[in-house]
This record gives sequence, C-alpha cells and structure tokens, in this order.
Amino acid sequence: MKKFLLLLSLLSPLASSANAQSPAPMPISAPAERWTARRANDWYQNQPWLVGANYNPASAINQLEMWQANSFDPARIDLELGWAQKIGMNTMRVYLHDLPYAQDPRGFLSRIDTFLHISQKHKIRPMFVLFDSCWDPFPTPSAQRAPRPGIHNSGWVQSPGAVALQDPAQYPRLEAYVKGIVGAFANDSRVLAWDVWNEPDNTNGSSYGKQEPSDKVHLVEMLLPKAFAWARSANPTQPLTSAIWKGDWSSVDKFAAMERIQLENSDVISFHNYDNAAEFQKRVDWLLPLGRPLICSEYMARGNGSTFQSTLPIAKKYKIAAINWGLVAGKTQTFLPWDSWQKPYVGREPAIWFHEVFRTDGTPYLPAETAFIAQMTGAATPAMRAQIERPRVMFDKPGLVFERQLASAR
Repeated sequence: MKKFLLLLSLLSPLASSANAQSPAPMPISAPAERWTARRANDWYQNQPWLVGANYNPASAINQLEMWQANSFDPARIDLELGWAQKIGMNTMRVYLHDLPYAQDPRGFLSRIDTFLHISQKHKIRPMFVLFDSCWDPFPTPSAQRAPRPGIHNSGWVQSPGAVALQDPAQYPRLEAYVKGIVGAFANDSRVLAWDVWNEPDNTNGSSYGKQEPSDKVHLVEMLLPKAFAWARSANPTQPLTSAIWKGDWSSVDKFAAMERIQLENSDVISFHNYDNAAEFQKRVDWLLPLGRPLICSEYMARGNGSTFQSTLPIAKKYKIAAINWGLVAGKTQTFLPWDSWQKPYVGREPAIWFHEVFRTDGTPYLPAETAFIAQMTGAATPAMRAQIERPRVMFDKPGLVFERQLASAR
C-alpha cells in the first residue's frame, strides 16, 4: 500500500481517483488538455462493458492492405463484423497508417467513414490506433506482399516506418496525418477512443530486431508526446490512450521512461496482457489505484494460458474493457504462435490456435468458446448456452491441454 501511495504522489497527473475531490469535467470547448480523472470516469460510466477484438479483415495482410483504395473490402468487413455482433462484441481496435493519408487524405477519410458506417450497423464502436512500433519497420505503399508460409503476422508493418522515424523533416507530414484523422472524427459518436501509439518501445527482437534503428526507443520517446499533443489539439470528444505492455508496474520506480510518458498523457489507462488469470489479476491490481478507466487492448493467446475463459470473468468483475487479439483467421496468420518466426508452421498445424475467434468461413474455431463470450456479453442463444454446459478442451498453461468443465458465466 505504501508503494501505491508513493506512486500516486509522484505521478500527480495520474493520482486523482473517481472518488476524489477533483475539478468538474472539462467542457468540450475548453483548451485541449489531458482529461481529469473525473472526466475520464464520467465518460466511462456512460459506456457499456466493452468487449471486442483487434480487427483486420481476413482479406488484408496488414493495415495498408486494409485501408488502401484498391484493396479496401467493405463487403468482407460487413460480413465479419456481423459475426462479431452475434456474440455480443461491441468494439474493435483498428489500426490506421500514415501512408494512405499521405497518398490520398480525402479518400482515406472517406474509407474510414465507410468503415464507421458498417460498424454502426453492427452496434460496434471502434478504437483507432494511429501509430504502431510492431513488426516490419519498412512499410511500402501500394500492393502488399503475400504472407510468408507458416509465419505469424509475416506482413504487418510499422507506422511510421524507420525511415520516417529517423527523419525530422517528415514529422510535419505525421503531424498532418494525426490532426487530419482525429480532427475529422473528433466529434463523431461512432468512434470510441484513440490509441495514439501501439507498443511504442517494441524493438521486435524475435523478428526484425536487426533492421531496427539502434536508437529507436529514444526517437519514439521524443515523438510520442508530440503525437499525443497533435491528437489533443483536435480537441476530440473521445479519450486518448497508449497501452503499457511489459515490465513491472507495481511501483513508480519500476516504470520505464516510455511507460511514464504513456501514463502521464493517457486519459484512460490501457494495457496488454497475454498471460494466465493470476497474472492478469495482478496487473489489474497494480493499475486500479491509478483511478482511471482500464482498457485491456490486447489479450488472448491460448498457448500462453490467456483465454477468454480465464480473462473475461475478471474483466467483467471490474468493468475492464477487454479487446482480444484477432477476430477471423486470414492473411495475417495470427492463429499461428509467435514462435513460428523461429520454426515456421509449414505443412503442419499448431496444436492449438494462438489467436483468432472464427475460421475464414465464419464458423467458430471453438464453438464452446464463442458461446462463452456470448454468455458473458449477454448475447447467448439457447443453443449457445447448451454448448457452455459441455466439457471441452482448455489451455491454461503453455503446452498444457486438459479437459475442464466451463465455469458458469458470472
């Protein structure tokens, strides 16, 4: 407890809680600044329990193929979001990219509007991700390469890429992108939130690490506050965030510099966790004293023991938004484990899917699993509830497969 008191006193921008005496919610017309804890909690009280997935259509290998004019696939998006709606999902975390905006700002905004129209049809409000430090540091516009056989996320690209990140002359272009996107939808109720930068200090050691700038983390530490400021200057009615994703968050002295930047600029606190229920609960316990709404914007890696059955009951208990990785198996190949970068799954299937909920044709990978999600969200049909009553295979520890009766959804 003493450690948390120290944490809250030293990180004063983070210290207000929902029950503290704090200023009245900031009017929308006020000068742009980080939301108070009260405003963040007032906003969150008006949201349902948020459950969804990180979303990229099966027809796209990455953000560029999703959003570029010649490969944007609204029919496929409509189909897949319909599957999500049937199991009660009401949000999606969706990655944007700076290059489509550089190519054709008006066209990109139009496609985002189309996506929002489809999402609204399915009662889904997305959180958009503006920048991303994961995977290939050299994005190239136009036609994207085919997936590398047997490899998880073999075509995903960073935004901005290494070239732009190292070139301050390109920062005005990045600023125009952030202000243009957030400004266009700043008052759009179809948008849930803005995730300014995904895993900003990820150096991709198991994949592209040797191709990364040696000073990448320092460069992002300098740019991330600017990215927050650019987004906030549009005065959005939606909150800003950037998810912390690694390390020990139990005391202030254990926060890395990047995590301090993320937390001190986020209106709502988001985090990632791909571990079992005990580890998820521990991280929730570390973050709750910060007094702001919590969004778990990545979880669910079956082989790591991170499952819907282990995570959703805890998330629902505390009303933590829960957004798993992956909805439909497709060109990203994220149903394959992370270790596929070292040993590609060519000519063989993994023992269990790592991510994803649905097969490409829309059938559930594990019917009892989708029934459980629907039960938790209140969307379960009688047929789904019958699935939950049956014993099925569960995965709670790496490499361990055993039979267990599903607990009733609470």
